[in-house]
Amino acid sequence: MIDIKFLRENPDAVRASQKGRGEDVAVVDKVLASDEIKRAAITEFEQLRAEQNILSKAVGAAKGDEKAALLANAKELADKVKAADAKRAEIEAQADALAMVISNILDPEAPIGGEEDFVVIEHVGTPRDFAGAGFEPKDHVELGKLLGAIDTERGAKVSGSRSYYLTGVGALLEFALVNYAISSATKAGFIPVIPPVLVKPAAMEGTGFLGQAAENVYHLEKDDYYLVGTSEVPLAAFHMDEVLDGAKLPLRYAGYSSCFRREAGSYGKDTRGIIRVHQFDKVEMFSFCKPEEAKEEHKRLLQWEKDFLNAMEIPYRVIDVASGDLGSSANRKFDIEAWIPTQSAYREVTSTSNCTEFQARRLNIRYKDSDGTKAVATLNGTLVAIPRMIVAILENHQNADGTVNVPAALQPFLGMTRFELV
Repeated sequence: MIDIKFLRENPDAVRASQKGRGEDVAVVDKVLASDEIKRAAITEFEQLRAEQNILSKAVGAAKGDEKAALLANAKELADKVKAADAKRAEIEAQADALAMVISNILDPEAPIGGEEDFVVIEHVGTPRDFAGAGFEPKDHVELGKLLGAIDTERGAKVSGSRSYYLTGVGALLEFALVNYAISSATKAGFIPVIPPVLVKPAAMEGTGFLGQAAENVYHLEKDDYYLVGTSEVPLAAFHMDEVLDGAKLPLRYAGYSSCFRREAGSYGKDTRGIIRVHQFDKVEMFSFCKPEEAKEEHKRLLQWEKDFLNAMEIPYRVIDVASGDLGSSANRKFDIEAWIPTQSAYREVTSTSNCTEFQARRLNIRYKDSDGTKAVATLNGTLVAIPRMIVAILENHQNADGTVNVPAALQPFLGMTRFELV
């Protein structure tokens, strides 16, 4: 959640941020009014409690009839204190819930606009000239069948649409990608983690996935647990309700997990193949750092993602995501989009977001150093989302006969230089 002190002192900046996101601006004034009521309730409770403390001391020093009268007053005051405390707690909960509606404050450098208003930061690599090579590229579904790597038909039979099996070299390719990603992350100082994928509501809400993203979340209502759409959720909640040692920051984790997304509202988009699916595996980077270091940390996460794409020898572009396409927790996000030959388009394969102290306030994660105790900053970045990376590798490295060359970086993990036809 946003810093209420910042909101009180800079309401126009928060209104501008809400407007830039295309979200409710009026909620700012509602939160401010609710905050005034909350502070008044807190003041009333504290004044009554102070009176109670004074009266308690007087009772201790009194004797006889005076003490009896004071005790009667003390009982009446205790009832008032109890009622004021209950009122304060109720009003505080209502005010905090309303404040949770406001999204993170936009980075001033983030582009303003909708999904198509992103800014291209750079292009890396040159798409292959398949026409010059004398053949029409096959898409990943056809290549997957030729190689015995992807089976969407049996996936649909068993689990419905947008489901798939990775078989043979397809499964081996996933293991190679995960091993390369974890190896790279470990060398960069990340702690490898295999987190839970079933989480409590507090973890999901704390990371901001029960607001605008709720429609894509799988909820197990009988048990009140959620299936995570990204290991960002359990990694962010890893230090929930903790105070971290500022001297040990940044703390960096690389989580490997299965991810689950309902893909609500995406019907008709990427229905062929494994680009947009309900279940997939991913290696996610997550960092806890001091707020003043967050912007530089964001650049580092982006560079690690670029290093991965470079190692896969895939052309890509980096975009600065527009304000209206940001998640509620992010104040700025960079996407890397790989070139997909059969679509003649760049498609998102990784992203990295700076969430500043927004998630940490919701999850009550702080750090302590010589300057005191403050909220920590959190950042996330996808190192590899398996299905989309498999799509990019198969399509970009295919040969005319349907075989696929293995990127040099993955060859030690696969023990082969080429995927052959089955």
